[in-house]
Amino acid sequence: MISSEIGKDVIKKELTLIPKLPGVYRMLNDKGDILYVGKAKNLPNRLKSYVAEKNHIIRTGRMLSQTRKLEITTTSNESEALLLEANLIKKHKPKFNILLRDDKSFPFIFIGNKDKWPQIKRHRGKKTKEGFYFGPFASAGSANWTIKMIQKIFHLRVCDDTVFKKRERPCILYQIKRCSGPCVGYVDTNDYKKTVDDAIEFVSGKSRKIQKSLSDQMEKASEDLDFEKAVILRDRIKSLNIIQSSQRINEANLIEADVIAGYKESGKTCIQVFFYRSKQNWGNQAFFPKHDPDEKLGNIINSFISQFYENKSVPSTIILSEEIKEKKLIEKTLSKKEKKQINISVAKKGSKLKVINQAIKNAKDSLNRKLYESQNNRELFDAVANKFNLETNINLIEVYDNSHIQGTDSVGALVAYGDEGFIKKRYRKFNIKIQKNVQDDYGMMKEVLNRRFKRAIQEKDNYLSFPDLVLVDGGKGQYSVARETLNELGLHDLPIVAIAKGKHRNSGNETFFHNGKEFKFTKNDPTLFFLQRIRDESHRFAISAHRAKRKKGINKSLLDQIDGIGSIRKRALLNHFGSARSVESASLDEIKSVEGVEAKVATKIYNFFHE
Repeated sequence: MISSEIGKDVIKKELTLIPKLPGVYRMLNDKGDILYVGKAKNLPNRLKSYVAEKNHIIRTGRMLSQTRKLEITTTSNESEALLLEANLIKKHKPKFNILLRDDKSFPFIFIGNKDKWPQIKRHRGKKTKEGFYFGPFASAGSANWTIKMIQKIFHLRVCDDTVFKKRERPCILYQIKRCSGPCVGYVDTNDYKKTVDDAIEFVSGKSRKIQKSLSDQMEKASEDLDFEKAVILRDRIKSLNIIQSSQRINEANLIEADVIAGYKESGKTCIQVFFYRSKQNWGNQAFFPKHDPDEKLGNIINSFISQFYENKSVPSTIILSEEIKEKKLIEKTLSKKEKKQINISVAKKGSKLKVINQAIKNAKDSLNRKLYESQNNRELFDAVANKFNLETNINLIEVYDNSHIQGTDSVGALVAYGDEGFIKKRYRKFNIKIQKNVQDDYGMMKEVLNRRFKRAIQEKDNYLSFPDLVLVDGGKGQYSVARETLNELGLHDLPIVAIAKGKHRNSGNETFFHNGKEFKFTKNDPTLFFLQRIRDESHRFAISAHRAKRKKGINKSLLDQIDGIGSIRKRALLNHFGSARSVESASLDEIKSVEGVEAKVATKIYNFFHE
């Protein structure tokens, strides 16, 4: 019997045991998977509504028909319940909840305050270092643009501390007037500190104040006949004027605010978030939450806010395009979380309404593009299935490639493509474990596929779901290896296509292999362009992973290769000798003289370099 009565009976059995407290409830199916996470001020009262309601909406009815178990967690208050609900939804992604997809941390600009020569850099993640954080920025690009402008005006260093300490002459950034050369003492400590303070003021939105200060400094330098300094200050003022004239307009004069607007069409929703900090627009980001097609826009935005700010800093003002039912509760919860007053409002008139309307327009444009791409992808998937005579519908393609240099620093790469485009969260890289310095493309492909699908079989739903098509970069040989590997794992029905580059690596002359047959496309075939595009993305991802691995290996100290040399001894040796190469050229007695390095360890270090 498929009926909501099944879930109602489960709830009825638990009702008498549930205390009249705030908390979170979870509905689970017969496999133990969480179907839905909800919160309540009074748990029994909320759950009674499921039992009492006779004509549930279709989604609720389907959920209750699958419910076999109910779990309860009580909290001290409703705010705690709201935070716990958001956390559990993001963690478990229940199929009947509104889900924020592609959630990620946003970049900040960081300027340290503990160093003698503070560095400016882009930061993502936890704020563990002491210093000034400015953001969030909507993208790495907008953060990088701001850093570039700060370099242009204030000439702060961007190099890492390790590079900074080892420099004996200035880098190219000094030559093009993007750095004042603190690494080689070309700027006084006090002058550099003053410049850092000015940069902090600038990012804080006090550009007019900085401009006046720079003008005063330029006049004084001219009076003191310090024309070199006056020219530097003049150039800074000039750059500042250019930035001010090109800076994005903040019509509503928002000091610290997030503008959140939604647009819903064809059962899909786009939510646009605009970030305003220090009276500047620091960019916007589009989100496409997963929800039931009949869900109201206000409810979607309500749920979005709870999940969005679960792990992010919250501005003092949040401006919405729609009324939400839990406005007061969310305000109270976020205010408690941030230890400051948070105000949520709906823009209805004036300059704030203009900003909201602009955000809605962006949401509409983004959603229309998304819907068009989804439809176009559907047609391309069908064309691929028809070309290779596949009996299954394609909704997800996984592409595999590997990258190495003569067998060294070998990396395998997995790229995924679905109805809505590339799925970055499904990307995977594999550090190849077969014997180093062995150039075996077939062995690498076998290892990657084995590791990916064996884990999927073992962990089932806890790992990546199976694709509808596997695309491997290579010819007949790669196809045979891939087919053999999947057959050994019992995946005989999972289709594989190999794509081999054309003669002289000419684009458009690719040959495809599937089930012992060769396939060709005409040069202007959209399906060919599609397969080329996803193949090229896997190639890009593989090369990027390989380069990162190779760079890491280059930067790794020779001392790391010696057994028994931990971070403390390594630091002692480097502080004493200055570099690993100096340790290599040192005598045994010199190594023994380092504090913390016993005679036995010193002998091991010496033998490592001289055997």
